[in-house]
Amino acid sequence: MEKKKTKSEIVKMLLNKDLETEDEAQLLDLLIDQPIAIDVDKEDEKNKKFGDKVADKLTEVAGSWTFILGFSLFLILWILLNIFLFKNLDPYPFILLNLVLSCVAALQAPIIMMSQNREAKREVLRNQNDYKTDLKSELILEELHDKMDSILKNQKEILSYMRQKEK
Repeated sequence: MEKKKTKSEIVKMLLNKDLETEDEAQLLDLLIDQPIAIDVDKEDEKNKKFGDKVADKLTEVAGSWTFILGFSLFLILWILLNIFLFKNLDPYPFILLNLVLSCVAALQAPIIMMSQNREAKREVLRNQNDYKTDLKSELILEELHDKMDSILKNQKEILSYMRQKEK
């Protein structure tokens, strides 16, 4: 049968820290004194590379109504100009326009995926951060419950002692 793990062993596993203390009170003090929560967005901003910034900006622009309306206007102008003004440049069925659209889609899709992957990594960090913060809060609350139980026990003993003295 597997040995039941102590709270400190579980906390060590969950926080992936190499702690040398076995005492739960010391562990709680260590957790209380160390900041566990981090600002994921600030950390991400510090580690952002040039390519990441470009991908995020392109995703921001490509996902806007300004881009959609501007690109729609470009398509309409292309079609109208090639029907009425430049009849030999890209005649109907607009094969050059299809090539341009395919190239834009081929370049835009991976860049947007890069930005989404980065956002997914930030979300994983946020979830880990929330989990560690919740764990710390739970341990602090448990310690407070233990202290309250101790206070209530002492209070009962004091009341019992006072009642005995009154008799």
